[in-house]
Amino acid sequence: MDATKAAAPGRSFGGTKGGPEAVLESLHQLSSSEQEREASAPPQLLYVYDTALSGFAAKLSPKQAKSLQQLDGFLFAYPDDMVIQLHTTYSPQFLGLMPGRGLWTSPNLASDVIIGVVDTGIWPEHVSFSDADISSRPTRWRGACEAGTKFSSKNCNNKLIGARAYWKGYEATAGPINETREFRSARDSQGHGTHTASTAGGDIVAGASLFGNAKGSAIGMRYTARIAAYKACWNSGCANSDILAAVDRAVADGVDVLSLSLGGGNQRPFYSDSIAIAAFGAIQKGVFVSCSAGNSGPYEATVSNTAPWIMTVAASYLGRSFPTEVKLGDGRTFKGASLYSGRPTELLPIVYDKTAGRQNARYCGPGSLSPKLVKGKIVLCERGIVSRTRKGEEVKLAGGAGMLLVDSREQGEELFADLHVLPASTLGAAAAKAIKSYITSSKRPMAMITFLGTAYGQPAPMMAAFSSRGPSLVGPDIIKPDVSAPGMGILAAWPPSASLSLVESDTRRANFNIISGTSMACPHVSGLGALLKAVHQDWSPAAIKSALMTTAYTLNNKNGSIVDVSSGRPATPFVFGSGHVNPERASNPGLVYDISPKDYLDYLCSLNYTSSQLATLAKKNYSCPSNRILGNIGDLNYPSFSVLFDSGSPNFTVTQTRIVTNVGQARCRYTVKVREPKGVTMNVDPKELAFVELGQKLSYKVSFLGLSGSDSSFGELVWKCGEFSVRCPVAVAWQ
Repeated sequence: MDATKAAAPGRSFGGTKGGPEAVLESLHQLSSSEQEREASAPPQLLYVYDTALSGFAAKLSPKQAKSLQQLDGFLFAYPDDMVIQLHTTYSPQFLGLMPGRGLWTSPNLASDVIIGVVDTGIWPEHVSFSDADISSRPTRWRGACEAGTKFSSKNCNNKLIGARAYWKGYEATAGPINETREFRSARDSQGHGTHTASTAGGDIVAGASLFGNAKGSAIGMRYTARIAAYKACWNSGCANSDILAAVDRAVADGVDVLSLSLGGGNQRPFYSDSIAIAAFGAIQKGVFVSCSAGNSGPYEATVSNTAPWIMTVAASYLGRSFPTEVKLGDGRTFKGASLYSGRPTELLPIVYDKTAGRQNARYCGPGSLSPKLVKGKIVLCERGIVSRTRKGEEVKLAGGAGMLLVDSREQGEELFADLHVLPASTLGAAAAKAIKSYITSSKRPMAMITFLGTAYGQPAPMMAAFSSRGPSLVGPDIIKPDVSAPGMGILAAWPPSASLSLVESDTRRANFNIISGTSMACPHVSGLGALLKAVHQDWSPAAIKSALMTTAYTLNNKNGSIVDVSSGRPATPFVFGSGHVNPERASNPGLVYDISPKDYLDYLCSLNYTSSQLATLAKKNYSCPSNRILGNIGDLNYPSFSVLFDSGSPNFTVTQTRIVTNVGQARCRYTVKVREPKGVTMNVDPKELAFVELGQKLSYKVSFLGLSGSDSSFGELVWKCGEFSVRCPVAVAWQ
């Protein structure tokens, strides 16, 4: 067996009686002669999916995989792989959540909401998952606490109500799990899953910090939520089949929200995207699904998890930093960032590239530094090839006394605060250019680093340079990402056995850690989704998503534009989607753009999906409406507008229709305001929407006349009535 296939043949399992086992037996018969069957192993069933999707995963030979097409009822198969990778003391305050007010009042926190987290597992004994003063688990819960390596059913409680682990796909692709390095159970050996779970729904923990940095109370966004952990990610990544199994089981168990801080590097059509398929099955059952946008910024068209039924979350900075000061021998100073806590370095010689070692010494990769050249000195390292903290380890192993980790021009002024194993600081691209010039022009270049602890008050939010960008290559008619949330320098729970710097030689341990990524932004929105689901129990996943999107803001705490750190210019919807989440406003948005599962399928019809491709998502045969105008893909009732023009056809008009539902004030007359993208005129009809009751639905049309353009441009459409302001971003692209 040299391939793992995930097949989605519908509920009939290929039209063969007896379920997937019978399908595989038929497959074994079809794909080989009697002599070959005796010599080769039969297909091996890994998982059966029957809740969020319909199908199975199996380990097949290439010949067996090819023979799938001969089975009646077969729809689609794709190879399993490991392309999927893992992508808060101050966060609640920054988001406007206050104890005893709004979403954090007792009635709103009392109802049971269950957040399912698909990740690297969980550390169940952590104080963030204590069940003190929490009532017994809800009777509707159908999950389990599965025993495994150093994990028993007693590790769950009334807070952590479920824990499962999935590794069959991982082992079929990457080989057996190394149990000397990780646990064959839901226990977390890496830290990522514990961190994300506590960010979404961890309990209040006073006095949390990382060696004194970011000191305060660590609080999950919906800190009274129940948590269920589904471990589907391991040291080498996450297998598609394991993720499908985790999501399928989570939906069957009864979760209300799913949080997935993971994604693939390559964008795929939705019918072959495992997360998109599983998420569609989840939203059909009323589950809100939040996913990270990816960490491949600042490059365009890198965003992942782009299906319109997924809430795709970008990462931004908080108004909190961990500053350093780097002083050169000529007296110039530069601001940087670091989580290293200790005394300032002395003024030491600084080396870089050829003055530090061999080829690629500029990246401080394994074995590239010369101990003779770097001992007792500060080494300047460029980002790339190996992780940021691993570079520090290489400098330390070579005898270096410190490190300056510098950004490239594309990364701009991104200041990662990392817990380095030696005195070190990140510096932006401007400082990098100046220091490199100083090193080459000075006979004896010197530098020193001073660590300044935790600071507050800088302009925020700002968009992280690493956060993946739109437009989506799979669905350019939908603006992605959807929103941004805090993802830079987030403090949350951490396993006491895991390395804080993710460097194996680092023996420091703590119960909380500060890390960055869209993986950290995603659980913020997962927790906010749980808050809104508790307040509005009748809202669909699309309504919750709409509320978070249309109330998001685009100005920082200094009343200036939210800046993209990579460029220093105002961020666009391809960077932050609709803007930065504003949970209190989202709890009362005025209007919502609702979307049913059928609406999504009709949208896929407009993308010319075949019947078999539609069935992989619908779990049944689906016939596209005969009156559907194929190609009018912009009519999905999405709370944003993405318009594509042909640059060779000026003065062309595109018209899109939207329907809004009144969830705010019974009688309210909304008027529209628009800010037109460059080179485009917009006409809205009607220009007023007069609602007379809650739940009422009214529609409007927007006509976009493309005059001229050669690049993307942006605008907005806002419906206003009294306190309500319902905003949709507009993106126009010329192809």
